Amino acid sequence: MDKIKPYEISRHIVWEAYELVKTNKGAAGVDEESIQKFEANLKDNLYKIWNRMSSGSYFPPPVKAVEIPKKNGGVRILGMPTVSDRIAQMTAKLYFEPMVEPIFHPDSYGYRPGKSAIDAVRVTRTRCWRYDWVLEFDIKGLFDNIDHELLMKAVKKHTDFPWVILYIERWLKAPFQMKNADIVERTSGTPQGGVISPVLANLFMHYTFDKWMGIEHPQNTWARYADDAVIHCQTKEEAEQLLKKLKERFAQCKLELHPEKTRIVYCKDDDRNGDHLEIKFDLLGYTFRPRRSKNRHGKFFINFTPAVSNKACKAMRQTIRGWRMHLKPDITIHDLSRMFNASIRGWLNYYGHFYKSQLYPVFRHMNQALIQWARRKYKKLARHKIRAIRWMGRLRRIFLNCLHIGS
Repeated sequence: MDKIKPYEISRHIVWEAYELVKTNKGAAGVDEESIQKFEANLKDNLYKIWNRMSSGSYFPPPVKAVEIPKKNGGVRILGMPTVSDRIAQMTAKLYFEPMVEPIFHPDSYGYRPGKSAIDAVRVTRTRCWRYDWVLEFDIKGLFDNIDHELLMKAVKKHTDFPWVILYIERWLKAPFQMKNADIVERTSGTPQGGVISPVLANLFMHYTFDKWMGIEHPQNTWARYADDAVIHCQTKEEAEQLLKKLKERFAQCKLELHPEKTRIVYCKDDDRNGDHLEIKFDLLGYTFRPRRSKNRHGKFFINFTPAVSNKACKAMRQTIRGWRMHLKPDITIHDLSRMFNASIRGWLNYYGHFYKSQLYPVFRHMNQALIQWARRKYKKLARHKIRAIRWMGRLRRIFLNCLHIGS
């Protein structure tokens, strides 16, 4: 029989946390233990997590530092906790998130249940039609620079569970283990990659930006996805003043705006034809700018609207090249479909929401890769490019729904 524990934590919640971590997958941490290896002794491993967390003796191991290349060069450091630590963090999140989620602003879209990046893009598109100016900003290294003291003040405001406070403090202080096995202590930030980090980042930004905007600038609508946000303004002067105040506010909270990703943009269209240096901005893989559109009466006009960004298109084409389909003539078209259909469907489902025609060059690139594959696989097509193109046309009609390489 278990002794009475100082902290009352439900074993059922620990099991639920394990199931969520398993669904989310993820690589091994510093102990090199995969989810499959963890499951080899599942009952004992889950009991150990529950027992230590309930007794106050759970101490997180170092977080594995993983370098992820950025699209614009350089690397981003992700923190990869162990499987056991991910389950412990998920347990705390299941208790803590319902306490803070109700206070979060409706226009905070990142890492929140029932909200998505597409929701943020959609509401921004509508507001760009109503407001002439946009202040686009990005926070420099949000997850790396969150002040622990300010964050814990916010945590303590929203929970009276002493064990939640205790373990969040320990997770914030858990060091990084670098690629060369060096241990690096951390004095700020919450590791990007940690299970509980997104809700902590949202809580920090709720008081740093969301609530502050409601008090100081209630007339300005905005949308924020983690550290990426836009604010809508009526005039350029209003946007300039707001930018100045925003810099001061973030400095108070020990954060800094990214100088290359912060700008004031004019939402130019047929009704707003003034001159300004900046007439486009990027948000969540979409580029907002003036585009030629057609109304329901068939008349063309210039509309300020989003479409997949050039950067996102380039990344998709690079992914297609990385599949190296032309080196796989030994497999069937059905095999290719099984291997790559999920990625293609994902691109369509995300980037096809607005101005879908901007995606067509990506799928033409996909078609060319398939033609290359077919000319290597079928001798009758090897020397006849036109035949291969016709074959591609027939294939597209037959497998349109299966392969999602539509026109």
